[in-house]
Amino acid sequence: MNTPPRWRKSTHSGAVENNCIEIADFNDRIAIRDSKAAHTGHLTLTRESFAGLLTHLASKP
Repeated sequence: MNTPPRWRKSTHSGAVENNCIEIADFNDRIAIRDSKAAHTGHLTLTRESFAGLLTHLASKP
């Protein structure tokens, strides 16, 4: 039996704002989805690509 992914809201998502993303561990990949529209699907990245995305975003003001 497959266990459904456990989605977590980003710690950078504010309680007041509606701009929230969630991530889930898909074994060797990381999935990202919009918490307001979870039914529309998700983006799946390798762990290496996800780390690169985070590094890129951290360099932005």
